[in-house]
Amino acid sequence: MCSSCEKLDDFGLETLKAHCRECCTLDQLPAAHRRYPMAILEVCTCKFRAYPQIQAFIKSGRPAKFRNLTIRYVRGLDPIIKLLDSNGNVKETLSITKWNTDTVEEFFETHLEKHESLGNKQSFSVIEEEDDDDDFLKSNLV
Repeated sequence: MCSSCEKLDDFGLETLKAHCRECCTLDQLPAAHRRYPMAILEVCTCKFRAYPQIQAFIKSGRPAKFRNLTIRYVRGLDPIIKLLDSNGNVKETLSITKWNTDTVEEFFETHLEKHESLGNKQSFSVIEEEDDDDDFLKSNLV
């Protein structure tokens, strides 16, 4: 990685830097600049009392701004955000238990790809968890 070439100075190896730069691979964008095509906000409605800021975000009109956001209710789960690639594969999972409503909205504005507006029609998906009594706390497995 090219960022490793930059660190050679720290070890007194400046002479190797030019050679290193000839064959290095460019690093990925820093996480702060990456955008994802889709995201899922997962939470349990039973936890709304413990996380009123997440409830306020979900119940407000804010999720409608993000067409590529899905709200998924999973029994027993503390609030998390899953960031997905274009194939629907989870690339990052973040706990948002300490985030406030504005932070959640700002995060989606920063990290979700923008979609063309459909006039006044904006929507997001809500998925209710299927009743699967085989494993009551499956979402909380470590």
